[in-house]
This record gives sequence, C-alpha cells and structure tokens, in this order.
Amino acid sequence: MELGIRSASAPDHTLAWRIAWITALRLAFLTLLLGATAILYLRGELARYPFSLRILFGTIASGFALAGLYAVVLRSARRLYELAWAQIVLDQLTWTAIVYVSGGATSGATSFYALTCLIGAVLIGVRGALGAAGLGIALYATLCAAFHFGWVHAPVDQPAASYAVDARQLTYPLLVNSLGVTVVAVLSGYLAERLRLTGGALQAATARAHEAERLAVLGRIAAGLAHEIRNPLGSITGSIEMLRESPALSEDDRRLCDIVHREARRLNDLVGDMVDLSKPRTPRAEATDVAALAREVVALATHAARGADIQVRYEGPVVEAIARCDGAQMRQVLWNLVRNAMQASPAGSTVTVRVSTDDRQVHLAVDDQGPGLPPDARIFDDFFTTRTHGAGIGLAVVRRILDDHGPMGAKLIVAAPTGGGASFRVTLSRDVSGLRRSLRPPSAAG
Repeated sequence: MELGIRSASAPDHTLAWRIAWITALRLAFLTLLLGATAILYLRGELARYPFSLRILFGTIASGFALAGLYAVVLRSARRLYELAWAQIVLDQLTWTAIVYVSGGATSGATSFYALTCLIGAVLIGVRGALGAAGLGIALYATLCAAFHFGWVHAPVDQPAASYAVDARQLTYPLLVNSLGVTVVAVLSGYLAERLRLTGGALQAATARAHEAERLAVLGRIAAGLAHEIRNPLGSITGSIEMLRESPALSEDDRRLCDIVHREARRLNDLVGDMVDLSKPRTPRAEATDVAALAREVVALATHAARGADIQVRYEGPVVEAIARCDGAQMRQVLWNLVRNAMQASPAGSTVTVRVSTDDRQVHLAVDDQGPGLPPDARIFDDFFTTRTHGAGIGLAVVRRILDDHGPMGAKLIVAAPTGGGASFRVTLSRDVSGLRRSLRPPSAAG
C-alpha cells in the first residue's frame, strides 16, 4: 500500500483504492457498533436511555448514509482529495456526537478521535493525520467548554452528575485525551511518510529490475542479431566496394553502389548500438585526452555517411585536455552525438565539436543546425526517435554511459541555442594527475 499524497493537485492513482478500503472498514465498524447497541438494548441495559439511543441510532444511520454517498462520489472518480478530507471531518463530527451521549468529557469513545488520525494518515499522509488530530481536539475541547459554560447539558435521560462540568474535572481528561490523540497522529503520520518513501524506493527498485530483465532479453537478441547480420553484412560491404571499382559500371551504377554501401554501414552501426545498449560495461576510470579523442571522431565523421554534404569541424585546444573517464566509452558517446547531429542537420549545414577546459572540468559540446528538439521529446528513452529513419538507440547509449560515469562527475545537458538547432554538452572531471604525467619530461636514459 502506498500511503499519502503530496498535494491536492498531485496525481495519486492509489487514493481511490484506499478510500474504497476505508469506506468498507467504516461500514464494518458501524455494523459492529449497531449490533453491540442493539444487543445491549434488547437485554434492557440501554432501554432506560431513549433520548440517548435516538441520538446514537441517528448517528449510526447517518454514518451508513454517508458511506453510501462516499461510494457514489468514489464511483465518479472525481474530487477524491476533497472526498478524503470530507470523510475525516464527518468522522470527527460523528465521534463527537457519540462522545456526547456516552459520558461527555469522560467518555471512552474519545479514542475514536485517534482512529480518524490513522484514517487521515492512510488517505492523505502526515497532513491528514495532523489535520484529523487538530479537528478532533478542537471538537472535543469545544464540547468540554460547552458543558462547562452551560451551552449544552447532559442528555435528559441520563443523570447530570455523570457528566463533568467543573473546570477541575474537565482539565485532566482534556489534557490526557488531547495528548493521546496528538501522539497517535504524529506516529501514524511518521509511519505513513516512511511507508510512502519506502514504497517509492520499492517502485524504483522494481523498475530497475524490470529494466535489467528487459536489457538481458535484449542482450540475447542483440547477440544473436550481431552474429547473424554482421557476417553477411561484411560480405555485402566488401562485394560492393569491389564492384564499385569496376570500370564497366556507369555513373548511375556507381551511385547505386554508394547507396548500398552507405545503408550497409548504417545497418552495421545500428547493430553495434543494440549490442552496446543491451550489454552495459562498468566504466574504467583513466586519464583520457578528450581533445585528441574529439579530433579523431571529427576526422572519422568526414568519411562517414553524409560526410560529403555535412561539414564537421573541431573547435578546441591543440594541446591535451585530460579528463577522468573511460576512454573507449567516451569515444562512443562522442561518436553517437556527432552521428545524431549529422542525421538531424540539413544538407550544407555544419556540426561543431567543441572542447574547453577550466581548473576542474573538461567541457565537450556537439552543436548542430537542425530543427531543434520538441519541448517534451524523450530523446534519451530507448527506441524513441523523431526521425523516419532511425531506431532511437544511439542517444539511449549516450545516456546509459554518462549515467554510469556519474560517480566520476560526468554530466549531460541538452540546450537549445538561440540560432536554432540543438547542443549536447558533456562535462567531465579534469584529471590533473594525468595532465602532470603527460607534461613530465622523460627521464634520462641511465
């Protein structure tokens, strides 16, 4: 059971279920109370209190009627938060009526106020428990004050001597019952909040377990696909390269060969992304020259698909920019970001890879001149893509790798530059020790 909700506007898909259970328990409680009252009446023990019995039976009947009203509102599935508060308020009023006919300030029915605190904690959380406690104490204190000042009197069929009206007689039960209700409210609210947090952690753990199971299945599929696809794909690529060199081909034939070659490389990249996504590897922290890595990826991108109509340029230092990360995985991150930028950019545009450093961090950015990103695009979700061609795996791999680099200080920010397009910015922790080692002059041969 997930207890408590954060705000009136926050969605809570279990609130209706909790209200239904509380309503059912309330009906069971009222049924037991009605049965006990009827048995005592039939035995003659309550027959001498006709006025009090009318109030008691009327209160129980009102409870049944309200339970039916709760069921109607619950069936409509609207304004459930207000319904929960209405139950708390009406319950405390119900208990006040029962306290009135069962002894006033010294009635044992004052414990029902604490029961509503538990209900408030189950339905709403800490605020529900404390709200129920405050309302219950206020109603009980008002009833005590009414007896003391003569605003209300003992039921006409009960001896007035049984009802405390003096301030000295009222102070002790008022303080004790108020303290008891407050303690129950605080404890139930605390337990409700702890259960809510634990439930959230359990849901997160369950989601991670499902994700791990899904990735395991995907890993087995990807491994089989990689083996079954890459072998014939290599043969196709090699054959097309040999065929393209034939002098007997016309220009149209060569253009068709280029298309086949480009699509074969794209299919190979897709298979590689599936394998990378399904078989995560724990990153190995090492001193990595991000600047050299960026220049290498830029050079590779100029020979990739769309390298002829998309300019990929590097902006950054020519010296080393040493970061603490897994070099192979960070190369994969940069390559996926550059490839994604090239696919999103129109012909004739420029993709810029920027590297910069400060005292503590190395900054890596990939800027494109594409259409930008929709406001609520889930670009890092597995298999989500906004393009007609693409499987939505490359950026998911980027997210997973950088999440794994989180303990090393890696961060990823997606920005929308004023000139349009999208900018993916990666921040890595600078490896000063690695920089010092790389700048240290070699020792003399001895």
